[in-house]
Amino acid sequence: MNRLVFPLFVLCLSLPVFAHQETFAERVAMGAAGDHRSESNVSRDKYRHPSETLEFFGISEGMTVMEIWPGGGWYTEILAPAMRDYGTLIIATWDPAIEGQPAYRYELPKKMDQMFAQHPEVYDQVTFEYFSPPGSPSLGDNDSVDAIVTFRSAHGWVSSGLAQDVFNEFARVLKPGGVLGIVQHRAEDGQNPADTAKNGYVSEAAIKELAANAGFSFDGSSEVNANPRDTKDHPEGVWTLPPSFELGDKDREKYAAVGESDRMTLRFKKTN
Repeated sequence: MNRLVFPLFVLCLSLPVFAHQETFAERVAMGAAGDHRSESNVSRDKYRHPSETLEFFGISEGMTVMEIWPGGGWYTEILAPAMRDYGTLIIATWDPAIEGQPAYRYELPKKMDQMFAQHPEVYDQVTFEYFSPPGSPSLGDNDSVDAIVTFRSAHGWVSSGLAQDVFNEFARVLKPGGVLGIVQHRAEDGQNPADTAKNGYVSEAAIKELAANAGFSFDGSSEVNANPRDTKDHPEGVWTLPPSFELGDKDREKYAAVGESDRMTLRFKKTN
């Protein structure tokens, strides 16, 4: 029996030692802690809860994920390193060929291009779609995306009368069973979306109706981005609150104490 001990010990020593492979959640956390992020963006993690939000949406490795209208790239800078080599991240940004858009729709993509150029080790695998409905209404091929995520944009679609068309387009490009994850400033149910959207807020009921009309089934909600201190009656709408502080120094401490807006976090699935 003793003669077996040494050969087994040698065999164990000869086995390869595998390095720990991070889970997707760990890569999200690493992306959030990355040096490529600005201090101002990192300071907002306590309001936006990226790890918890993406986990709730069910984003995982191997997926093709599309982020709609990334703005300044706050979520992009977390998703890009997490997806790199483990999936595909597509950014649906505004189409520069469409004339007459608000100035920020031309300026923010240029700033993102600079951000990408400064950190190719983070962003070199990110791909693009241009999306400025109604002039540029397509997000790509039918049934081509596993998940779509969008953050604080629905009020703009409601205000412009394009919301149902946008949700229909989400359903077209998502694969059957695909996920639609939405974070949006939350109005109270029963209020007219056309009125509340002017102040940046839309009710959960309105979002659920848009999704259902497009063929989505409601799959869950999370209160991770809720803020009961937000009274939603601010003089400059949601933009009164941080990070915009539309009133400048007027009552700044008051609104800083409120924090960022009360937000719904909803998950839907494409039913066919």
